[in-house]
Amino acid sequence: MEMTIQNPVVRTQVIGDPAIRNSAAAVSGEPRDERRPHIVAVGTAVPPTSYTQQELLEKFHVRDPRVRSLFLSGSIERRNLVLPPTGPDGVPLVESQGELLRKHTRGGLAMGREAIDRCLDQAGARRSDVRYLCCVSSTGFLSPGFSALLIKDLGLAHDCARLDVVGMGCNAGLNALTAVAGWAATHPGELALMVCIEACSAAYVFDGSMRTSVVNSLFGDGAAALGVVAPGDDGPAAREGPALLRFSSHIIPEAAGAMRYDWDDDQGKFSFFLDPQVPYVVGAHAETALSRLLGGAGLRRSHIAHWIVHSGGKKVIDSVRLNLGLSRHDMRHTFSVLRDHGNLSSGSFAFSYKRLAAEGAVAPGDFGVLMTMGPGSTIELALVRW
Repeated sequence: MEMTIQNPVVRTQVIGDPAIRNSAAAVSGEPRDERRPHIVAVGTAVPPTSYTQQELLEKFHVRDPRVRSLFLSGSIERRNLVLPPTGPDGVPLVESQGELLRKHTRGGLAMGREAIDRCLDQAGARRSDVRYLCCVSSTGFLSPGFSALLIKDLGLAHDCARLDVVGMGCNAGLNALTAVAGWAATHPGELALMVCIEACSAAYVFDGSMRTSVVNSLFGDGAAALGVVAPGDDGPAAREGPALLRFSSHIIPEAAGAMRYDWDDDQGKFSFFLDPQVPYVVGAHAETALSRLLGGAGLRRSHIAHWIVHSGGKKVIDSVRLNLGLSRHDMRHTFSVLRDHGNLSSGSFAFSYKRLAAEGAVAPGDFGVLMTMGPGSTIELALVRW
């Protein structure tokens, strides 16, 4: 499959007033515009059941050395999953597409509710304060979607605006955050939430093939919620979270089939596919994507103090790191989320952001880059400033 791309499609969006008026202002520490949307809180949730990679191999009686190598060589130690019950032969039962969809709904609502409540608690807000809810998911299809179900389940205001971002894949968290920041910018003082809900164990196919084994060795279940506010005239100044300055997309249409979630006639269910060339395609375009984001703000890579990159898998992370000239320390939270949870799809970057925020390593004026990658093939980026 040839995926050397010459002419990717690029989109850049600035939220609110120009993010940085010129490079001198950007680097000198000139006071930032407090009216821009800020991330004010983050909350995460995972299922209570966690398995090591070795435990999963034994649970599913996997003996193929190639598959075992996939599980044990990917820098993942544990993942939180909701597995099917065990049959008489001691092996987990095969779930139908209907059963998987019910797992997606049931588990997604439980994780989404927990992540939202933790986010609100950190923000010092109540459920009734939520004025906009954007839900992201790629592990199942619902209509009505998670946004309507969570508004009912949590008792949110009936006039709460909402949006569902469905099927965009691992990059979708930043696509959704673009929409959330845009809404917040036009509704100063009002709380907007983005919640990524990924019940990846509801998207598994167990047929022993290398195609499905790659997916089965990588993804975990989790949800992450981010609270966003653009301070109003009468409201308090934004909390300590960063301002959302710019968003940028870098799309590689010729690699559209490299990551996909489509119907498997033989299995009678949806199945996810990852081309082996994905890490190299993403890595090869990472520098171009980043240069477009930073160049529009008059910044260089050396101005970025913090990196929050999607935990897509060991090869993807290494490819991005090497192509951008980053250290393992720069991507420590990306690696640690992969180690502890696997690839959490659209919410992975928010788990890493939570670890950075808890670390206490940021200082006022620091710049950060958020980066996610997924089907399209797409690299999504955001520039933030504390």
